[in-house]
Amino acid sequence: MRNHAEIVQELLPTQAIKVHAQMYSELFKVVVRVSKNFPEIEAARPRCSSGIEALCLLNDGIVKAKSVLQQCSESSVLYLALTGDAILSKCKKSRNLLERSLCQLQSMVPVLLAAKISGIIADLRSAAFYLDPSDEEAGRVLRELLNRYGSAVDYTEEAAIAAICTVSSRLRISSQKALLTEKRSLRKLLDKFGEKETSKRKILIFFLNLLKKYGKVIAETQNGNAASERGNQFPITDQYLSTNDVELHADYRSNESHINTLSRPMPPEEFICPLSSRLMYDPVVIASGQTYERMWIQKWFDEGHCTCPKTHVELSNLSFTSNITMKDLIIKWSAIRSVSVSDPKMQEGLLRSWDSINSVASLTNSMVGLNLPLDYSNVSMGSSHGSDYSNTMISNEVRSTHGIDWVFLSKFTTLPWDSQCNAVDDILKKLILNEHYLVGIPLRKFVQLILGFLKDAHAHHDMKAQMTGCQLLYEVVQKHSSSVSYLKEDEYDQLALLLDTEVSKQALSILEELSNHQQCGQKIAASGALVGIFNILDSQIQELLEPALKILRNLSSNGDVGSFIIPSELMPKLIPFFEDDSLASHCIVILKNMCNNEEARVAVAYTDGCIAAMAKLLERDNREDQEYAVSVLLKLCSQRVEFCWLAMDEGVIPGLVSISVNGNRRAAAMASEMLRILKEDTVGGNSGADAASIDSTPQRNDTNPPKASGFLGKFFAKSSAKKK
Repeated sequence: MRNHAEIVQELLPTQAIKVHAQMYSELFKVVVRVSKNFPEIEAARPRCSSGIEALCLLNDGIVKAKSVLQQCSESSVLYLALTGDAILSKCKKSRNLLERSLCQLQSMVPVLLAAKISGIIADLRSAAFYLDPSDEEAGRVLRELLNRYGSAVDYTEEAAIAAICTVSSRLRISSQKALLTEKRSLRKLLDKFGEKETSKRKILIFFLNLLKKYGKVIAETQNGNAASERGNQFPITDQYLSTNDVELHADYRSNESHINTLSRPMPPEEFICPLSSRLMYDPVVIASGQTYERMWIQKWFDEGHCTCPKTHVELSNLSFTSNITMKDLIIKWSAIRSVSVSDPKMQEGLLRSWDSINSVASLTNSMVGLNLPLDYSNVSMGSSHGSDYSNTMISNEVRSTHGIDWVFLSKFTTLPWDSQCNAVDDILKKLILNEHYLVGIPLRKFVQLILGFLKDAHAHHDMKAQMTGCQLLYEVVQKHSSSVSYLKEDEYDQLALLLDTEVSKQALSILEELSNHQQCGQKIAASGALVGIFNILDSQIQELLEPALKILRNLSSNGDVGSFIIPSELMPKLIPFFEDDSLASHCIVILKNMCNNEEARVAVAYTDGCIAAMAKLLERDNREDQEYAVSVLLKLCSQRVEFCWLAMDEGVIPGLVSISVNGNRRAAAMASEMLRILKEDTVGGNSGADAASIDSTPQRNDTNPPKASGFLGKFFAKSSAKKK
């Protein structure tokens, strides 16, 4: 893995930047910041198609941005000035491509890395690209000169000399050395352009002839300005190799004025969130006494952590309170230094819209009347990746142009019902084909729009519209995980009602996806969805059973949901599904998740057929199911002696013996522990109280301890003899 210095060294220009220095500087810092963190992002990526695609998109963005930097560093100054609009467009598109891919990856990585990515995204959005007035004027003069050259009437030697002197002054071509360097750059660019790129080659040859013809005039005119060349070059020093200033904190800058990023005001350390490393907008104090940005510490807790990220101390509770004093200090500090502090929540689900491709058009328009057959439809600026870059950007623009019209959607509810249905159906089809279709759309409003449509569809008794609306909502929550936070509690109630309708399958798919998110579990349970799910289990409609059980599996693993599930009601409903191998796998996990609770253990033990079903799982070939079954039995038998008798009555011993020898490591250890407990509690360790407890069990009147004890005693006797 390359270090920071190596990344910077690779990107440093080969010569002083005389044109587009501001854009080079901004893009340079953006690329270094992203490249430095790329290895960590790559190591943390999710193993899913969307995650790999986003990572490839990020890598592609870095490559393309480096290509632009290389051209600014090595290409002809005159040609760069002529194509200034194209350079500006490519810088913006490079930034947007990086921003878009990082926004996709942010929701797929751990919270600590997500906080760091959030800071990078803020810096990307704050990066300002604009043409320097001198560079812009030089480009305009060159275009006018080319137009004059195309017209025999307007073109004169005096006009050419005046134009080239003006351009050389603006671009600081003010010495014989600078002229020589520019000629070499033009020749290299000529060699790079193919024979088919005749229009570009003619422009370069024209520039080269101008410099040869009027070089002495330029040098004499600009001789007194040699010092200005040194003073206006882009400063390339060792500061990038020795400091972290290249890691911008761009949102510290005022939107109204651009503070020099290398001398920007640095906030006190206590004003910086330890998670995001950014100036805090809404500081809160947690149980450890540390202060964090509210949004990021909440994400840390939502991810399942119960420790302080900075001190690693386990917290007594996960609550936090606003740090009013700290916020006041930050506000005062920011006001004095004209620094703006942005709300990190504003980054959620938002992307800057792609800039339109107008640079090529503006350049082509400026060439009207020129007899040279100019073709800027695929300007590469000397890059070997130029064609791919242009094609990628154009395809991105087409996709953006044909995306959702939010102005249209804002008037959605005023449309006739048929038009609303057609619009939702069209959006669904496009989203299925392109998961990035919603990029740039405010997800919160879009989710509310879908739920409003579903509510209206229910009121219209339009089953087809309800089905389409459900499918669209599923696609959104499945492809955009951040959208789940936008569902309100009453909207979970709305989804729960759909479980008893003809769109129950689609409603189950949505709830299954939501149940994967811990913060949604309690809302699902509180909505009444469990009643609908239990009804589905009773109905035993085959296509609905697996998604219903998956939801219960996810909910049962969520500690916040336990109080909503009544074990004595659920257990009898699960028994029939143990006969189906695929469904049994979900059922046994549900039992395992719930058996941490005493009420659930009692329900499992005394529900007819429950322990017998687990005994059958012990003898199946599915090792994962075996492990879960042994785990449940161990939780039962380690708590009560009577549960040991119940387990032995159902014939668990042979299965446990087999697993202790042939099962996976964890299952074998638990099976051996189970056998030890059964031996101690049923062979010779029973007290009078234990016997009385077994005799008084109302659910079992036919227990036969002596027979079970004899079998277990013989087994352990044989084991003991083998050891001797």
